[in-house]
Amino acid sequence: MTIKEKLLQEIEKAPEPLLQEVLNFIQFLQNKRQQEKLEITLLSESSLQKDWLKPEEDEAWQDL
Repeated sequence: MTIKEKLLQEIEKAPEPLLQEVLNFIQFLQNKRQQEKLEITLLSESSLQKDWLKPEEDEAWQDL
């Protein structure tokens, strides 16, 4: 049985107030993951910016 199947099985047995908490927690985890991806992107941008600003990069991309 997969984790998803086990979760669905438990969801079927859970009372409504508990389901709301589970939903809130899942949404929290999804938002946290999105925030982490955004932070990684922003950190990468600052470290890569050094290379983007080199004259060689301008030359490499000028024909596009």
